[in-house]
Amino acid sequence: MKLIDTHCHLNKEYYENVETVIKEAVSDNVEYLIVSSCSPENWEENINLINKYKNVYLNISLHPEYGNEEIDYDLYLEKMKKIIKSNSKIIAIGEIGLDYHYDNTNKDRQKDLFIKQIMLAKEYKLPIVIHTRDATKDTINILKKFNIKGIIHCFSGSLETAREYINMGFYLGIGGVVTFKNSKLKDVIKEIGLDSIVLETDSPYLSPIRGNKNFPKNIKIIAEYIASLLNISVEEVSKKTTLNVKKIYNIEF
Repeated sequence: MKLIDTHCHLNKEYYENVETVIKEAVSDNVEYLIVSSCSPENWEENINLINKYKNVYLNISLHPEYGNEEIDYDLYLEKMKKIIKSNSKIIAIGEIGLDYHYDNTNKDRQKDLFIKQIMLAKEYKLPIVIHTRDATKDTINILKKFNIKGIIHCFSGSLETAREYINMGFYLGIGGVVTFKNSKLKDVIKEIGLDSIVLETDSPYLSPIRGNKNFPKNIKIIAEYIASLLNISVEEVSKKTTLNVKKIYNIEF
């Protein structure tokens, strides 16, 4: 059985020993990990990680929160271009998108940053990984303007929203939220099945073991939970979601 954690944050600020975290994941059948590096402060650390480990890949971006700050993010985008051109293990632009959750939200700058990163992804023929919170309508309206594919990170929306994303060619990143007691995501998964989902932990956040720090090894818990929801084997979940990841990234894991 082969499992892939399509979204985790492996930084020293979260884990005392990142090497141990990776080894524990591999020992629990998580053969590949895709790290989301969405803060410039972490880019170098994460690049060193993918250079060291054959089974670790990288998504790179500026998180939507950078749209709220009075910074010249175009300078960071130019730096991103140089990084992308120099490393073939960078396989997507993400997480990018819109986050209207906080009081300091600057919607116009967030949209501008979002669109510029979509254009960067198109320039380098890479998929995108979308972060959207309290901004579903604007996210969908922007994505409809571009012919691009990718993953909706940490999807927790309605069946209607799920189908809208899927119809645009996106896959849904399903993580620990599906296991939460009051999560309505269970009903969505029962309706859409495995054809348009991938597995993610978003480590160190959103652990399926409530009240605990999350780890990539917990992808197995999520896979087992989805298998029980759909009344199928965890091996079938593993096989199908791995195939979906290959399609998105056009890579042979």
